Amino acid sequence: MFGWKPARRMASLSSAMFSRMDALRQEVEASGVDVINLGIGSPDRPPAPHVRQTLMDALVRDDAYGYALTDGLIEFKSAVADWYQERFGVALDPKTEVLSLMGSQDGLGHLGLALLDPGDVALIPDPGYPIYRAGVLLAEGFPYPLPLERERDYLPDLDAVPEDILRRAKLMILNYPSNPVAATAELNFFTGVVDFARRNNIIVLHDIAYSELAYDGYRPVSFLQAPGAKEVGIEFHSLSKSYNLAGCRLGMAVGNREVLALLANLKSNIDYGVFKAVQWAAVAALRGPQAIVEENARAYQRRRDVLVDGLNRIGWQMDKPKASMFVWAPVPKGFTSSFAFAEELLRETGVLVVPGNAFGERGEGYVRIALVVPEGRLEEAVERIARWYRFGD
Repeated sequence: MFGWKPARRMASLSSAMFSRMDALRQEVEASGVDVINLGIGSPDRPPAPHVRQTLMDALVRDDAYGYALTDGLIEFKSAVADWYQERFGVALDPKTEVLSLMGSQDGLGHLGLALLDPGDVALIPDPGYPIYRAGVLLAEGFPYPLPLERERDYLPDLDAVPEDILRRAKLMILNYPSNPVAATAELNFFTGVVDFARRNNIIVLHDIAYSELAYDGYRPVSFLQAPGAKEVGIEFHSLSKSYNLAGCRLGMAVGNREVLALLANLKSNIDYGVFKAVQWAAVAALRGPQAIVEENARAYQRRRDVLVDGLNRIGWQMDKPKASMFVWAPVPKGFTSSFAFAEELLRETGVLVVPGNAFGERGEGYVRIALVVPEGRLEEAVERIARWYRFGD
C-alpha cells in the first residue's frame, strides 16, 4: 500500500467539535426533525441592493478578470482608510497602512507564518476563535492561553502572564467585541495593552470584525484609537458581518506598516489578491448609504432580545451581550459537559448550539448560540427548550 503520511503539524489542527456537531445535525435531520441551526456564525441577511448592483455591473467589465494582486486596489484601500477616519477617527495611509485580505481569517491564519519562528510564543484568548490557535500552530509557534473569565468581564489579566512566557512571546491576539464570549473592551483597556506591548516587545493583533453589530446605543472602539497603537500592532476587520458579504471573502488589515508589509510579502507568495469585482462592491458598501449597517444592528438586537429574554424567562439565566452576533450561555446543572448538553439539546429539541470547549479549554461549561435565524425561529427555539427542560428544578 502506498505509504504517505500527513505532515505532523496537521495533528495539532482540529475541527473535531464542529464536525461532530454537524454529523449529529445530519443524523437528527435524517430522522425527520426540523433543526434550528444556531451553530455557525454566518449572516443570513442579504447585502444592500446598491452593493449587489455594483457587483453585478462589475461582472461585465472587461477589466474585472485580471489579477488584482495581493496589495489590493487603491480604490478599496482608500475607501477603508476613509471609513476608519469616519468611524473611529483613526488616520491611515491607504498605500502603506491598509492591506486587502480574502476575509479577515486569511490574515489571521497567515500572520503567524510571517512573525513567528518555531517555538515562539503567541498569547491567545481562551475561549477564542479557533483560527487564532490554528494560525500559531501552523507557524510551529507555541499558543499560550490568556484566560477569559466572567469575573473579569472576559478581559485577560496581562499581569498574570509568567516572565518566562513574556521573554519568548512575540505576538498577542485580542478580539473585542469577541467571538465566542460576546464581550467588549473600552479604550482604557487598549491603552494598557499598548503599554504592555511596548514593555515586552510584543506585536498586537486585534480582531474587530463585529464592531458594527452593537446594541442599545453602544459603540465599540478600535484598538488603533489608543495612543501609540500603530507602533505596536495591527487590526483586522471584515465586510462579512457589517455588510452581509461573508461569502465574498473580503477583509482588511490596517495599522503598523512594517507588519503589514511582512504579511503582504508572505501573501504575494500565496495568492494574487481578491477578485476586483468584489473589491469594487466593497467600495460601494463603504462609501455608499450605511442604512444596511444600522438595519443589521437593529435586527440582531431584536433577535438577541427575543432569545435572551425568552431563555431567561424560562429559567436559563445568561448575560445579554452589548455586541457581536453571539450569546455565551452557561450549561445548566445536571450535565457532565458542554458537549453532553449540546448533544441532548439537539436530539431532544432540534436546536443546534456549539459546545464551548470548541473554542478552548476554558469554554467548557458553556455553549455559544449564534443569532443567525429570524425572530420567529428564535421564539420557536425558546418554546422547544421550555417544553424539554425545567431549569432550576
